Amino acid sequence: MLVISQEFSDVATVPPTADFLTAYASILVFLATIVGLLVFTLVLWKVLRPARRNEEKSTTYECGEEPVGSAWIQFNIRFYVFALIFIVFDVEAVFLLPWAAVFRELGVLAYVEGLVFIAILAVALAYVWRKGDLAWVRPEDRT
Repeated sequence: MLVISQEFSDVATVPPTADFLTAYASILVFLATIVGLLVFTLVLWKVLRPARRNEEKSTTYECGEEPVGSAWIQFNIRFYVFALIFIVFDVEAVFLLPWAAVFRELGVLAYVEGLVFIAILAVALAYVWRKGDLAWVRPEDRT
């Protein structure tokens, strides 16, 4: 049996907000320490680094090649569409992986739901393929 002595009886009179604030005080101290260390290291490196600016250092680095032309060129939208299609199907594969690992324990309904999900992905893939967005060069672009 737990017996609380008389000297600890005033603990119950502490408002609940004080307990809340003391519980999170260590997190606040941790965050303040991190921000302080960040500022300290940034100032330290600003003081210690050599400041030798020249035109060659300020140019764009292109894998050891000299940059030619303007950086403001237009890319074909097909690159972005292809990247978005890849991301969509990649994320869907991430959803399928846990399902495939445990679908036997989930039962028939989960199996049917997984098949419906795969069917929707197959329809989407057929649509993108039919539209020609998976080809790097479309037939009408070849001249």
